[in-house]
Amino acid sequence: MITIDPVRRELLKNALVTTADNALVMVTRTARTSNVKNSMDFSAAVCDAHGRLVAQGLAVPVHLGVVMPALEACLAHFGDDIHEGDVLASNDPYSGCSHLNDIFTFKPVYVDGRRVAIVSLILHHSDLGGRVPGGNAADSMEIFEEGLRIPPVKIVEKGKVNETLMRIIEFNTRVPERVMGDVRAQLAALDNAAAEVEKLARDWQPAILEAYLDDLIDYAEILTRAEIAKLPDGEVEFEEWNDDDGVGNGPIRIHLKLTKTGSEIVADFSGTDDDKGGAVHCNRAFTVSCAYAAIRTVLDAAVPNNAGLYRAITVKTRPGTFVDVKFPAAVGSRGQVGFRLRSIVLGALALLLPGRLPACAGGSEFAIAASGNDAAGRRFLHLEFHNNTGLGGGPDSDGQDAGPYCIGNLANVPVELIEAENPIRIDQYGFLPDTGGQGRYRGALGMVRQYRLLADDVQVQVRSDRFISRPWGLFGGGSGAGAVSILNPGAADEQALPSKFTRRFKVGDVLRFEMAGAGGYGPVSERDPTAIEEDVRQGKVTRI
Repeated sequence: MITIDPVRRELLKNALVTTADNALVMVTRTARTSNVKNSMDFSAAVCDAHGRLVAQGLAVPVHLGVVMPALEACLAHFGDDIHEGDVLASNDPYSGCSHLNDIFTFKPVYVDGRRVAIVSLILHHSDLGGRVPGGNAADSMEIFEEGLRIPPVKIVEKGKVNETLMRIIEFNTRVPERVMGDVRAQLAALDNAAAEVEKLARDWQPAILEAYLDDLIDYAEILTRAEIAKLPDGEVEFEEWNDDDGVGNGPIRIHLKLTKTGSEIVADFSGTDDDKGGAVHCNRAFTVSCAYAAIRTVLDAAVPNNAGLYRAITVKTRPGTFVDVKFPAAVGSRGQVGFRLRSIVLGALALLLPGRLPACAGGSEFAIAASGNDAAGRRFLHLEFHNNTGLGGGPDSDGQDAGPYCIGNLANVPVELIEAENPIRIDQYGFLPDTGGQGRYRGALGMVRQYRLLADDVQVQVRSDRFISRPWGLFGGGSGAGAVSILNPGAADEQALPSKFTRRFKVGDVLRFEMAGAGGYGPVSERDPTAIEEDVRQGKVTRI
């Protein structure tokens, strides 16, 4: 019987988190694409020998809830045929992953022939083929249109890289030099993380490490249940509407019934509308991950982020709905509805916990992929996700302009880097006055990103929303302003663009995307006059 020392348990927890963070730092320093090295669209985790999550790095929260189902599919496929030096990989949403651009890799860690842990690294790869550059087209109908689908495979077998698979990936991307650079960075960082965990296991001894990992998961469950028990019991319902599904159907109702009883929470999305097509919807694994990430925000930060946290949370879905699609549905644009799922869960929690949570975050869940050839004939592909576009007004403060939210956590891509790597000029990037929801505490301002194309025949794919369904306010607060997309603003050929589209543009075309403002909190009649004066002074408000 191994006696657990709480101090050693805390040291182990921090060591594992540091290992995951170190892997992310290595990726940042060695990756080639802007989406990885600048936006930091990646995640790292450490699992125990059985595939249970025991630690995660500082990365994209919605990746981490999908780690275990993706790893479970790989372990189930290979069974006993997993050996030292292997690296398992998959990007198949119907094998537990999220969408094709996210390649999940897993490296088992061995000590003297005994598997003691599995390290994981997930990267969003900018292009893996498909009918549209970037693979995120909202109007795809089947997953076969979206790019290279990788079932559970060994990308490295007993230390030898699977060159056949590497060549298949290379031949199925529009920008092979950059994507393959990212793949190699991913494998190198995974090797480094595995070496750190192996050293840790040898220092601790495998049997002792295994006991502590078991305890760490149980400890997270105990803390999670204690935190949930502090919340009031009750049942609340919340719903939101996605403007459309990318292929003309909408608005789409997403419904949640959230029940808190004792030390457990049940999030039931069964009342959501049925799926009718497109690629904006998501599979069950991603819905579950979004719910976990949102609920995590009302728990104490000291609760370890591992499999134990999930044991007290049950997520229910109904197969065939917008949030639990069936094969072979396309899911490339699932990130957009992921942000909507976040808002719905937090909206329900705000009703359960009045006076604790802010109003709806802003943004339009905006993403753009632009690809063509530059003046020298070289292929370019600019991929960019705008998720951190401002928080809603809260119980005691205005929403933070351009602040991050609990699902995305992606970094801002500097204008200078976009212009240096692509024939694109950013004419405008900034805040939009009068767009934050009014209230006792104002919601964050919406943002604008305006692109001027410096190359001809550029194919652009955009995924956004909030044109109709605006970010909601709380307890009398107003909604944030809606999103708007415009082609060639102010010109004779100006025209409105839809929230989701795939089309080609000519050199000199200007694409303007105005993202939604965040919701306000409380009645505007209760707003402090000095706060209004300050908003006017800073240009955040021009109409009183």
